Amino acid sequence: MATRNEGKLREFRELLAPFHLKIKGLGEFLPIAEAVEDGDSFEANAVKKAVFAAEKLGLAALADDSGLVVRALGGAPGVYSSRYAGEGASDAENIRRLLKEMKETDDRSASFVCVIVVARPGGGIRIYESSCLGVITMKPSGKEGFGYDPVFYYPPLKATFAEISREDKNQVSHRGKAMQALKADFEDLLCWLGPASV
Repeated sequence: MATRNEGKLREFRELLAPFHLKIKGLGEFLPIAEAVEDGDSFEANAVKKAVFAAEKLGLAALADDSGLVVRALGGAPGVYSSRYAGEGASDAENIRRLLKEMKETDDRSASFVCVIVVARPGGGIRIYESSCLGVITMKPSGKEGFGYDPVFYYPPLKATFAEISREDKNQVSHRGKAMQALKADFEDLLCWLGPASV
């Protein structure tokens, strides 16, 4: 998996557990450079990360790019979600900036978006995408999850993503639903990858 984010790795390992795969993050390989995430969309960044890792490692690579899209902020943080408060910003710092930017707005609707890309060495990609609608809370609540989960309130469950279990989150989240699409396609995906790619 083309990430060093332990939260993402944990979620993907749980989501793909039924397939009995060993999923490795970039931290488990000899150091390689990071793909430059300078795309103007989640899809563009996910493609860059997956293709870069597949070519560098010679293995099938899965990457996701996901983030928070807030209507009142014109779609921000968007592709800058992980660095909304600056390069290297913590989750708490990104949340503080988000809440500060939204202090004067009544429209707190938002969506999480996820694009998953699987790339094989030598070329070829598959894309899976989904989103999840919610509301930005006035303050963080909950200890589970990562990123903006403590301020993303999901009305059907009457809780933030940080207040529900990972299992429940994986059923309804943007990443969970994109992964469900990938899982539904998994047998065909393995054939497409071929034995040399995995």
